[in-house]
Amino acid sequence: MFDFSRATLICVGDIMLDRFVYGDVHRISPEAPVPVLRGRHTTEMLGGVGNVAKNVASLGGRSILIGLIGTDDVGARVAELLGADPLIEDRSIVSPGRATTCKIRYIAGNQQVLRADQEDTTACPAQDTAQLLAAVEAVAAEGDAVILADYSKGVLSPGLIADIMAVARRHGLPVFIDPKSSDFSIYRGAACITPNLKELARAHGAPLADEAAIAAAAQGLIEVTEAEAILVTRSEKGMMLVERGGNVDVIPSRVREVFDVSGAGDTVIATMAVCRAVGLPLSQAMRVANAAAGVVVGKVGTATASLDELMAEMNGSQGGPATPALGLLEMDRALALVARWRADKLRVGFTNGCFDILHAGHVALLSQARAACDRLIVALNTDNSVRRLKGATRPINTLENRARVIGALRDVDCVVSFDQDTPLAAIEALAPDVLVKGADYTAESVVGGDFVRARGGSVVLATLVDGQSTTGLVQRMQGVGTSPRTGEADPKI
Repeated sequence: MFDFSRATLICVGDIMLDRFVYGDVHRISPEAPVPVLRGRHTTEMLGGVGNVAKNVASLGGRSILIGLIGTDDVGARVAELLGADPLIEDRSIVSPGRATTCKIRYIAGNQQVLRADQEDTTACPAQDTAQLLAAVEAVAAEGDAVILADYSKGVLSPGLIADIMAVARRHGLPVFIDPKSSDFSIYRGAACITPNLKELARAHGAPLADEAAIAAAAQGLIEVTEAEAILVTRSEKGMMLVERGGNVDVIPSRVREVFDVSGAGDTVIATMAVCRAVGLPLSQAMRVANAAAGVVVGKVGTATASLDELMAEMNGSQGGPATPALGLLEMDRALALVARWRADKLRVGFTNGCFDILHAGHVALLSQARAACDRLIVALNTDNSVRRLKGATRPINTLENRARVIGALRDVDCVVSFDQDTPLAAIEALAPDVLVKGADYTAESVVGGDFVRARGGSVVLATLVDGQSTTGLVQRMQGVGTSPRTGEADPKI
């Protein structure tokens, strides 16, 4: 287990608000050939260098965030989100009259259908630049590393970059840079520059057809920048670390279903820097960053990777047991996870059951449950609880095995267990926004429904798949089952 709690990262760059409007598309507009998105809910989270700082905090490190925000409503919302995370110290400069960048993404299902940007990309005034530099100088003695996150929104001018690099050199701080300029010479002296393949090719001045060309281009730019290393992110092809002296290290990306790449680069640079801050070599930091990026691209929205998620991902990528995304969590760790979700303004859903032998009915229930929220918790009856409810011959699968199967499903974000006959105590502890059960219940009979509704939440009854039940499956395996079509007793089976 890594301990990043002793790392302090100074994060400087363009702050943004990422707003996600989630909904469904069922028709095309009669006014123009565009889809009509029926909005269900909206979430807001930190973007740009704010997401870099959030990634550091999610791993347990401390962030000192320095950037510009305006006096508009978006700036006020950014300040509110920053204040909600105790591991982020907000040292941002307020710039009157400057618009705070807001990226609005419209999501249908898990697919982004449109992005609308509200931004001011003009160079910031000299007075603001002076205040930004002063803020860096004021906290430099507290830092272990510096991250410069450039998104071409006017904050990181070449002059300010040079001045910050000089401050970092005086304090012995390595500088990690997410570049946007094609002139890498302005990043002279960096510890590590993290371009994607397109950014590297633009800085090199020519297309890069294969790994040999990529490595050669990176090595040439290391000579120009006097950097320790260049880390090239190559999307589905993984990462390449080229270090001064000629060492080249290539790793593939994790094979997984990608839902959203928003913020994956933020995760990479944050993880690289926090690993370096606690003394890990860049080659190992790259592997940790690759695992962290694998976690966030499997989520919708500008996401972060928690330390629990990172360790589970690394265990799987290093040939360990096929654990689910988070495994079976103890309640205190689940509560901490839910607290992070709430800080990101995410709607938390909850459903429960034995889930003894997974079948199509279970999959349909979980899919409908996940569609009703942003993050889904599944609570499993313990083996003793199942025996009390179903009889001495159940469960067929142990709690550990059931948790592995359920946790491996893409719709499930957290798995917990409860030993009681009902999940009421778990519901009251986790306080979900959405409670989901099958339509064989009524809204009034769902355990915990009154508690959730009293807090402003909702109860969702999921449509059932006819003839699907674990009991029916067990009976059919024993030769005295029910019809898979009707669910009724059938002596011929």
